[in-house]
Amino acid sequence: QVQLVESGGGLVQPGGSLRLSCAASENIFIFNIMGWYRQAPGKQRELVARLTSGGIAIYADSVKGRFTISRDNAKRTLYLQMNNLKPEDTAVYYCNRYLGQYWPWGQGTQVTVSS
Repeated sequence: QVQLVESGGGLVQPGGSLRLSCAASENIFIFNIMGWYRQAPGKQRELVARLTSGGIAIYADSVKGRFTISRDNAKRTLYLQMNNLKPEDTAVYYCNRYLGQYWPWGQGTQVTVSS
């Protein structure tokens, strides 16, 4: 069973940056489109970025130009570089596959953007 562990969240002021990490228990990235998701209080979980096995990145309009998804296959780690953060980016962030049945969700990492 694949396990996913997210980290790197925190409290940051508007305009600040954070880099999230998602460590996988198995080498899954070369066979799967991986995504970063987020869920704000009272809202549904949404996809913010995905990365194909071939390295093509696709972003939600709300984060385009500010977020960058990447991965390190050797480290089995997926990253999300978040720049120019806005209060509306406040949410718990998760990683998981984009297609197929989701693996068990990790605990996520809280990102809070506030002055």
